[in-house]
Amino acid sequence: MAQNATPSKIAATRSYGAEVVLHGTIWGEANERAVQFVEEERLTYVHPFDDPVLIAGQGTIGMEIIEDLPEVDVVVVPIGGGGLISGIASAVKAFKPSSRVIGVESSDGAAMKASVEQGPTVRLTEIETVIDGLRVKKVGENNLAIVRDLVDEFVTVPDEEIFDAMLWTVAHTKVVVEGAAAALVAAVRQGLVQAPEGGHAVCVLSGGNVDLTQLRGLRWN
Repeated sequence: MAQNATPSKIAATRSYGAEVVLHGTIWGEANERAVQFVEEERLTYVHPFDDPVLIAGQGTIGMEIIEDLPEVDVVVVPIGGGGLISGIASAVKAFKPSSRVIGVESSDGAAMKASVEQGPTVRLTEIETVIDGLRVKKVGENNLAIVRDLVDEFVTVPDEEIFDAMLWTVAHTKVVVEGAAAALVAAVRQGLVQAPEGGHAVCVLSGGNVDLTQLRGLRWN
């Protein structure tokens, strides 16, 4: 993981018995070290988002949405590397093609939106977002191919609004969410997600890894 990964995420990973190696300040740098480990110690590499089997596994969330709410009109999903939204979009569109799937990124690092608009996969030269789950300079190739075909719209929100949405969600819904999940709440509260009047929308709140020490002091990382 990157050296600035959320402490609760690091602790949770270690609690499952994993050895956590911290390297770099962004996922891409940490991934380079992971690939080195694979070569040096002959390990099996599992990509965190650009993997067809992983994408299929995340697609089960989309299946659950359709099972629980067959009349769903809009499904809103955060985008980091693109694994979650490509899996969910695949399932939702397979079972209810009329449903719209909307992806949300930080406006301080929207790699997927840039890649879809510009054609090939774009590697951002600079990325300003500090939201752990959204901080990816380059999305996955498999993810981009699926997202380009199945995701209907992309919206972006700045980190400042995402942090406000984290606090709003805790206060109003009593649910603790990390920044990547709160980005959806920010997009909805800012009126960036359009749904038919009287329709049904689902926001996938994808994680709750929050650094409580920084939350107390309103210092975000």
